Amino acid sequence: RKAVELWTEAAELGLAKALCHLGVAYFFGDGVQQDEAKAVEFHTKAAMQGNVDSRSKLGYYEWEKGNLDRAMRHFLISAKMGCEESAENVKRMFMGGVATKEQHAEALKGYQDAV
Repeated sequence: RKAVELWTEAAELGLAKALCHLGVAYFFGDGVQQDEAKAVEFHTKAAMQGNVDSRSKLGYYEWEKGNLDRAMRHFLISAKMGCEESAENVKRMFMGGVATKEQHAEALKGYQDAV
């Protein structure tokens, strides 16, 4: 609970990583009432500030809801920011016939360029 209070203070000061932590807390109900809508809201704010972890998590949420185009957009952005997990998710989508060869190549190149 104390962590959530500190993350909230840090988020109010504009720290994107704190927004990401709040998103995770609300998604899992860790120290707060579980609220997926709030989790997405916090991750969206963090992603807009350039937080790669939140961007990747937004891709995962969209994937789980079946919004594969939106998931792909989030994964491509975060892969290009150096998120290995997102690059792997694009690969999984490619292997599953959801992503194109071009999208897979774009994610891989973007990830390699970032790291």
